[in-house]
Amino acid sequence: MHTLDWLVVAGYLIWIVYDGLKRTRSSDKVEGYFLANRSLPWWAVGLSVMATQLSAITLVGTTGQGYADGMRFVQFYFGLPIAMIILSFTVVPFFYRAKVYTAYEYLERRFDARTRTLAALLFLGSRGLSCGVIIAAPAVILSIVLGWNLTLTVLAIGMPTAIYTMFGGVQAVTWTDVKQMAVIVTGVLAAVVVLVTGLPAGVNLGQALHLAGATGRLRALDFSFDLTSTYTFWSGIIGGLFLMLSYFGCDQSQVQRYLTAKSVDAGRSSLMMSAYVKIPLQALVLVTGILVFVFYLFTTPPMLFNPMYEGRMRASARSAEYADLERRFTAEAAGRRDAAEAFAQSSRAGDEAAHQAARAQFLAADRRVASLRSQAASLVKDVTGDRNYNDVNYVFPTFVTTRMPVGLIGLMIAAIFAAAMSASAAELNSLSTATVIDFYRRHLRPDASDAHYLWVSKLATGLWGVVACTVAVYAVTLGSLIEVVNRFGSFFYGSLLGVFVLAIGTRRATGRGAFWGLIAGMCAVAAVAFGTRISFLWHNVVGAVVVVVVGMALSWTESIDSRQSSVDS
Repeated sequence: MHTLDWLVVAGYLIWIVYDGLKRTRSSDKVEGYFLANRSLPWWAVGLSVMATQLSAITLVGTTGQGYADGMRFVQFYFGLPIAMIILSFTVVPFFYRAKVYTAYEYLERRFDARTRTLAALLFLGSRGLSCGVIIAAPAVILSIVLGWNLTLTVLAIGMPTAIYTMFGGVQAVTWTDVKQMAVIVTGVLAAVVVLVTGLPAGVNLGQALHLAGATGRLRALDFSFDLTSTYTFWSGIIGGLFLMLSYFGCDQSQVQRYLTAKSVDAGRSSLMMSAYVKIPLQALVLVTGILVFVFYLFTTPPMLFNPMYEGRMRASARSAEYADLERRFTAEAAGRRDAAEAFAQSSRAGDEAAHQAARAQFLAADRRVASLRSQAASLVKDVTGDRNYNDVNYVFPTFVTTRMPVGLIGLMIAAIFAAAMSASAAELNSLSTATVIDFYRRHLRPDASDAHYLWVSKLATGLWGVVACTVAVYAVTLGSLIEVVNRFGSFFYGSLLGVFVLAIGTRRATGRGAFWGLIAGMCAVAAVAFGTRISFLWHNVVGAVVVVVVGMALSWTESIDSRQSSVDS
């Protein structure tokens, strides 16, 4: 990178850290540290809610998803607006008026301590894993730009973030989120401008999108009902609805956001912001990935986007085989470029037969390029033994660091770093909150001072930072990071949603029913996840339904036994 890019990155990060630390003055009490004294405006809370999702994993993982698979991923969010409307009129006023620090506190009031503890434990497990994935995304970029070891890169990001979160509290996290949202959107729009202006002369944006559409990348809707397919209209509407209800209604990292709002109406407004803005913003990020694909139609792409593996292949015993693949790939990429230009120009000629012939030639050339990339990936797996090799997370970082102009590279990397630090800070803050409120204060030191709880909170933040860094090192080997974080969440979220449905939706549920229903839900999800090929989005439905059915059945049995005992006595 150029010196100017480094100055942009350094200046932005210094500003963010300074601005976060100066807000610690309002975080010297437990309520100020965890809930900002319930004083934040709706628009700041709304941007914080969105920023927690629009992390570096979105910029790295979703753009890579768009490059490889197109717009289908947007269906994942179709249940979001419905979920936000439901939650705005149910759990937001419910939790706000309950005056709780965590969502799981209420479960003890409604059921018992063991249900609260188990639910909080499931949250800590799921959020600790996903926080690691959030750190992994920018670590990919740093490892490319600086040539650092991945573990060192993860520590360089995760540890400063943990330290910053220790002192900042939720108020500093929220206002940092507001700033990073502006920078992220600016960075994405800058990347789109570079991609569009980088098209060759004679190929306009409409023709470029026509090329992407011919490969199926603009197909956003799939109405097939296939439980093994992740991205369909029905999995998004049904499975996505259950996931979003679970995430925004039961996950402390999100519940804690709207508990910081000034009022119930402010909390509702903060969620409705996501309902209206999230899908268009997600579509913009996916379109950016598609434009990267189009860009590399006219500019020879790397055969492998991960330079670490490229170097290992050149030094391996099968380097000659790799070099031959690369030679063929370069030739086929040039052929695809010529076919793409011919197909784009044929749309102007008005000759439908010639246009269809050009389309067929372009698609055949694209399949040959994809086949050679697939062969290269198989060779990498054979040589390195890494059966999970997938370079989709490296596509956008490679474009940013090799094709964007000086200055804009720094802006884009600053946006990704800031997104990662802010999103992971929010996660660490919520992990610390649940650890202290639901475990330490509840079971170990119920009568300690605010100063003591604040000290323990900062220690818990640091420990969770270590856990997240450990997970991050492993996460980058699992494929698309945006899918990884949602797979982690879907393993837990449905069951958590089920127990809150029992708590809030019915008066007949008992503590025994809720506890064993929650265990049954987790067991059912595990059986489906490891024993079938059903897509992870449906795991949320399975978990929620099993918890409610088992919980109500056990509660009904318990009430019958209780009535029978009363009759006998």
